[in-house]
Amino acid sequence: MSRKLSLVLMLVGLMVIMTGCFNINEPITSESEGVWDSYFVYPLSWVLIYFAEMFNENYGIAIILVTILLRIVILPLMIKQTKSAKAMQAIQPEMQKLKEKYSAKDQKTQQKLQQEMMKMFQEHGVNPLAGCLPLFIQMPILLAFYHAIMRTGEIAGHTFLWFDLGNPDPFFILPVVAGITTFIQQKMMMVTDNPQMKVLLYVMPVMIVAFAIYFPSALALYWVIGNIFMIVQTYFITGPKVGEKKTGGAKK
Repeated sequence: MSRKLSLVLMLVGLMVIMTGCFNINEPITSESEGVWDSYFVYPLSWVLIYFAEMFNENYGIAIILVTILLRIVILPLMIKQTKSAKAMQAIQPEMQKLKEKYSAKDQKTQQKLQQEMMKMFQEHGVNPLAGCLPLFIQMPILLAFYHAIMRTGEIAGHTFLWFDLGNPDPFFILPVVAGITTFIQQKMMMVTDNPQMKVLLYVMPVMIVAFAIYFPSALALYWVIGNIFMIVQTYFITGPKVGEKKTGGAKK
C-alpha cells in the first residue's frame, strides 16, 4: 500500500509541477502548435465553446456537460477501479490474518508476508495496483482541462450562479464543496486500514480545497461535478458500504 500511496503522491506532485511549466497565459486556438496543445488542450477548449454556444453562452453549463462527458469516456476504467476496490475489500479478513501470522518486524518475516500476500492476490485474481491506472488517465485529462479553462478567452468574464468562472470563488463555497465531495468519494473507496492510505484520505481533500481557493472557479466546478459523478457511480456499482471493512464471514 505504501507503494500505491507513493505513486498517488508522485502523480499529484507531477500535476502541480506541470501546471507551472506550461504557458497558461498563451490563448489556445486552432492555430496552436505542439502535441499537447493540438491534441489535448484545444479539443477540450473547442468542446467547451461548442456546448456554451448551444446554451446561450452559458459556460457553467458547458463545463458541467463536458465534465460528465469526460467521466463517461473514462467510465470503463473507473468501473474497473471500483470493482478492484470491492475485490480488495472482500479479502481484507484474509489479509488481516496474514498480518497477524507474520507480525514480527524482522526483514525475513516481512519478506515472507509480502510473498504470501502476492500469492493470495494471484489466487483471488486481485491486482492491488489496478486502481492506479485510472489516475494515469485522469491526470492528463485534468491538466488539459485546466489549460482549456485558463486559455479559453471566452470563459473569462462569464458568470455562473454566484461566481465568476475565470476567478476564484469569493465566498469559498466551491472549494469547500470540492473538498467535502473529494473526502466522501475517497471514503467510499477506502478498503484498507493502512495508516498511510488514511493520511491520504485527509490530505487529498485539503489539497483540493487549497487549489480551488486560488484556481479559477471553473476548475473547482469541474472537481465538484466529477466527484459527484464518482460518488453516484460508486454507489450504484458497489453500494454505499464499499469502503467498510467486513469482519469474519459476515455477508453484505
